[in-house]
Amino acid sequence: MPQQIKLGVKQLVDAAKQGIEEITAEEALTLVDDDSVVIVDIRDVRELQRDGKIPGSFHCPRGMLEFWIDPASPYHKEIFAQDKKFIFHCASGWRSALATEMAQRMGLSPVAHIGSGFSGWKKAGGPVEMPE
Repeated sequence: MPQQIKLGVKQLVDAAKQGIEEITAEEALTLVDDDSVVIVDIRDVRELQRDGKIPGSFHCPRGMLEFWIDPASPYHKEIFAQDKKFIFHCASGWRSALATEMAQRMGLSPVAHIGSGFSGWKKAGGPVEMPE
């Protein structure tokens, strides 16, 4: 008998968006040089290699997010202990909505995400840094 999924990814993303801050790519462009903000790229490393990244952004693979945020985790990254605003992004805004919701549930604050993701960033004319 095939699996009967009762809650799809679109429903999860829509629910997450109800409780988190979503900013536009244009708003993110004004924050990229703000020292009180950390832009967190949660895309897969292959996406970064293929498409580049927002200059100065911090890469945290989505699968490691909770482990890197939690100070009790052996994988904790000090960047998440800083008193800054964390703005998450993925390619199109779905993974980052879920990541932002989880980070917020864990107590990381303040947090937001770029609703249109990296694709919106590029469309808005944001700079892109390609890997060497």
